[in-house]
Amino acid sequence: MTAHIGNDRLWLEQLLKRVGILYHPKIARAGELADELSNLACLSDASFWLCSAWDEEEAKKGIEGTDVVITIGGDGTILRAARAIAPRPVPILGINLGRFGFMSELGPEEALERAPGFLAGEGWVDERTLLQAELAGSSYYALNDVIVGRGGVSRVIYVDASIDGEHLTTYRGDGVIVATATGSTGYSLAAGGPIMDPRSSEILLTPISPHLSLSHSLVLPSNVEIELVVRTDHQAILSIDGQINLNLVSGDKVMVRPSPHPAFFLRARTPAYFYATLTRRLNQTLGG
Repeated sequence: MTAHIGNDRLWLEQLLKRVGILYHPKIARAGELADELSNLACLSDASFWLCSAWDEEEAKKGIEGTDVVITIGGDGTILRAARAIAPRPVPILGINLGRFGFMSELGPEEALERAPGFLAGEGWVDERTLLQAELAGSSYYALNDVIVGRGGVSRVIYVDASIDGEHLTTYRGDGVIVATATGSTGYSLAAGGPIMDPRSSEILLTPISPHLSLSHSLVLPSNVEIELVVRTDHQAILSIDGQINLNLVSGDKVMVRPSPHPAFFLRARTPAYFYATLTRRLNQTLGG
């Protein structure tokens, strides 16, 4: 990705020649729109490849050499795309067919009209923090959040939390959320955490239904390393963006830190658009 900084934003400065389209496989309109967008090749001189967003391994194979990935679906489709792309600096252009679309840039009605402009190098690049979680030698990327929580049995678990090697507390409850600013409007918000500007690099540590333990969400610096050790006689899980769920046993240690490789999004709207639409989107979430 080639870009330059101007007016405090990162701007594209080249045509986008190879375009990946990741679509939600269970939304009929997503597949149709993917085909329609791929037909823009004759207008933009770009080459397109298409893949179901649910087939992350197949999507990863197409990322090398790709200049931009267009997602068609909801925020969940973007989460899958971000993991497939990481750690490569390939920007995402989100087209929202979901309910909320916090991370998307375009609606379906404007996608065909405005996509050629983005492919011609218009727009600016929005940088977002990714989390990197490690468990038993395996590493996982998360755009929204990493959760150490209880499994199907409705019993509290204990999570020993340390920050940069110093013990913080032992959480007693349903679990702990480590969230990015992008994920601050998700599960962390439902658990009582604050809303952060999505461009912020700070990290949230939010307990889930705490019982007789630290109950407040903590805002941590962008260079933090968080260690979470689960203590339980029952099932526990590690959840990555709510889409990858791994079983944990007592004594398992999860390390979470901001990834050195951020996620990137193509934008045309100003950064303040987040605030202009925040109340409306939250009202949708609450059914208002």
